[in-house]
Amino acid sequence: MNYYIVDAFTDYVFGGNPAGVCVVDRIIESELMQKIASENNLSETAFVYRCSHGKYDLKWFTPKSEINLCGHATLATAYVISHFVDVGIELMEFNTLSGVLSVENVGDMFIMNFPAIMPKLIEIPKGVEIALGTKCLEAYLDRDLIVVVKDESVVKELRPDYAKIGEITEGLGLIVTSKGIESDFVSRCFYPKLGVNEDPVTGSAHSFLAPLWGRIIGKTKLVGYQLSERGGIIRCELHGDRVYMKGKAVLYLKGELL
Repeated sequence: MNYYIVDAFTDYVFGGNPAGVCVVDRIIESELMQKIASENNLSETAFVYRCSHGKYDLKWFTPKSEINLCGHATLATAYVISHFVDVGIELMEFNTLSGVLSVENVGDMFIMNFPAIMPKLIEIPKGVEIALGTKCLEAYLDRDLIVVVKDESVVKELRPDYAKIGEITEGLGLIVTSKGIESDFVSRCFYPKLGVNEDPVTGSAHSFLAPLWGRIIGKTKLVGYQLSERGGIIRCELHGDRVYMKGKAVLYLKGELL
């Protein structure tokens, strides 16, 4: 099968978040997809099957398990489709575990139509502040646990204990966020339960962050900046129960899995 590595949410190589994209010509077993993802050892490997022009089946796997929603690997897949599978296509629809996700290619920009999910306010879970080494102001929960901290400098300077994060029962991942200085909000995302200590740029996290910060600051158009070492900007636009996320992508590798 043809295999690509694409850096997503960036316009230069070695920026953003790298995702593996496997283009398959037949449905393959989940066990094999998991083995490939573990071998690749990227935060996500996507597997895409072309059903017809513009319509595709898409699955995402971390090194440890399949996941129900992934932004950067969807962006990477759309890049691969538009450059190598259905060359020049402008609108793509992906059947996924989170329903049908559409991606529009406008010039060098990809616009993803994702669910906007407002997480529920909860008590700050036991062990979170110890794992992060800082005080948390609020906590929210949906697929991931989201905690709000004082300001951008706290997010940037975090030195979390990944083992302790992995022991927190609430949430698949832990997202730490605050109001931004030059962006509307900033974040960092940790997924040790999935074999990913820190994810560089996490599109799926913005399905929660965009509606949360949209409500807090009263905006429908927001810019999120993920403060990982590689870093990345995600431009979000809220439309009811959907959020449009805009980003660019760059090809790093093209090859073949034998």
